[in-house]
Amino acid sequence: MTNVPVFFHPSVRAWFERRFPEGPTEPQARGWPAIASGRDTLIAAPTGSGKTLAAFLVCVDRLLREAEARGGSLPDATDVVYVSPLKALASDVQKNLATPLAEIRALAAERALALPEIRALLRSGDTTATARAAMLKRPPHLLVTTPESLYLLLTSERSRERLRSVRTVIVDEIHAMAGDKRGAHLALSLERLEALCDVRPLRIGLSATQHPIETTARMLVGSGPTRSCEIIDLGPRRGLDLAVEVPGSELGPVASHEQWDEILGRIAEQVAAHRTTLVFVNTRRLAERLAHRLAEKLGEERVAAHHGSLSKERRLRVEDRLRAGDLRALVATASLELGIDIGPVELVCQIGSPRSLATLLQRVGRSGHARGATPKGRLYPTTRDELVECAAALRGVSAGRLDRVLPPRAPLDILAQQIVAFVQRLRSVDLFKLPGVAETIDWANCLVALDRLALDPETVNNTLGVLLKYQDDIEKVAGEEAARLVSEAKSAAAAA
Repeated sequence: MTNVPVFFHPSVRAWFERRFPEGPTEPQARGWPAIASGRDTLIAAPTGSGKTLAAFLVCVDRLLREAEARGGSLPDATDVVYVSPLKALASDVQKNLATPLAEIRALAAERALALPEIRALLRSGDTTATARAAMLKRPPHLLVTTPESLYLLLTSERSRERLRSVRTVIVDEIHAMAGDKRGAHLALSLERLEALCDVRPLRIGLSATQHPIETTARMLVGSGPTRSCEIIDLGPRRGLDLAVEVPGSELGPVASHEQWDEILGRIAEQVAAHRTTLVFVNTRRLAERLAHRLAEKLGEERVAAHHGSLSKERRLRVEDRLRAGDLRALVATASLELGIDIGPVELVCQIGSPRSLATLLQRVGRSGHARGATPKGRLYPTTRDELVECAAALRGVSAGRLDRVLPPRAPLDILAQQIVAFVQRLRSVDLFKLPGVAETIDWANCLVALDRLALDPETVNNTLGVLLKYQDDIEKVAGEEAARLVSEAKSAAAAA
C-alpha cells in the first residue's frame, strides 16, 4: 500500500487514511506530487480511479495550511475553479466535495483543531439569480462551473473581478471536449482567465485515456516553449468483461418487432441478475421508449429514463433514486456517460453501436467502480451494420486501441464570439491590440490558444474584418466604445 504524502496537512492525512484505509489509487499517488510541485498536470486514467480527489485534495490541503498561517481564517476569495462539461456533473461534484470538506473539519475538531469552513458552490445555467448575487457578495473558495458559465463570468465585469484570485483551474472530463468546438472555446477562455489573474493559475486536467494524449495536454496548457505539461497516462489497464449478444434470428437492415422483444427480454433477465444496470442508447426518444417497455416487464417503480431533455428536478430525482437503490435499471443517453456519481453499477448494456471506442470504454467504465472490480458490459446490436460495428469495437478495445483525437482547425465562429466578448468588457480601456502589434492584456495570452487552434494572425485579422460588417450590431450589444476598439484594431492590423 502506498502511503499518503507526508506534505499533507495532518487533518487531511488522517481523514484520507480513515476514509480509504487501502491507500491512494495510482492516479492519486502519482498525481499529488506533480500538482503539489506546481506543474501543470494531465491525469489520464479509467473512470472510477479517483482522479477527482487526486486534483482537489492538494488544493484543499493548501487552503488549510494558509488558514493556519493566517490565524485560522480564509479570505472570501475564489481559489479554485473546477470546470465540468455537464451541468449535472458539475452539480454532482459540488455535492460530493461538501462531504469530505465537512468530514475533514469534523475530524480536526475531534483533535481540538479549529479549521475554517471551505465553501464549494456551483455556478451554472441552473443557478438561481439569488444564488448568483450571493456569490458576488461572498465568493466561494471552490467554484464549480461549466465552460459556458466560465465564459459568461469572464465577460461580466463584476464576476471577472471575483476571478482575479484564482490559483488553480481543474478541467474535468477534458476528453469530452478535446475533439470539438467546446474545447476550442474553453481553450480561449482559459487564456483569458490566466491574463486576468494576479498569479498564473495552475492547470489540472482529468481525462479518460486519449490518443494521442499529447493533443489533449496541448489543449489544456497551450503551445509554445514556455508551456509544458506533466502527463500521467495510466492507460486503459483495467480488465473488462465484454460480450456481444444477438437475437436468435438473423439480423437485417432493421430489427423486427420479434427481435426487439427478444433483446428486451434478455436485458430484463440481465437486470434481474444484477443489483443495478445502466442501459445506454443513442437517442432520447429511444431512451423513453425502452424505459417504458422495460418497466412493463420489471415494474414501473424499478425502471426510469435519463437524458438531457429532462428538467433539473426530475433528473436529480432519478439520480437520487438510483443512488438509493430504488431503481434496478436506468435507460440513459450520453447524459450519464461521464462521471456523475450514481452509486454502484454492476452491469452496462449498450443498445446499438457505441460508434466509437472511447464511448464504449466510457460507458462500460460506469460499472465496477469498486477498487479491484471489473467493469462489465453487454452490447446488443439491432441491425446487421450495428453487429459489424459492435464486433469491430469489441476487437479494438480488446487490442488496446483508442480513437484518435482530432481537434477542430480554425473554428472562426468560436474566435468571433470570443472577440466580441473581449471587446465588450473593454468599454473604456483603449488597449485592444492584435497579435504582432503589441502584447497587451488577455488577447496576447490568447496567442498560445490561437496557435494550437490553427488560427494565425492573418486569420484573426480577417475575422475582425468580417465583424466590422456587423459593427452596428456590436454597438447595440457592447456599446459604441467596443465598436470603436474593433475599428481601431482593424486599422492597426492594416498598418502592421
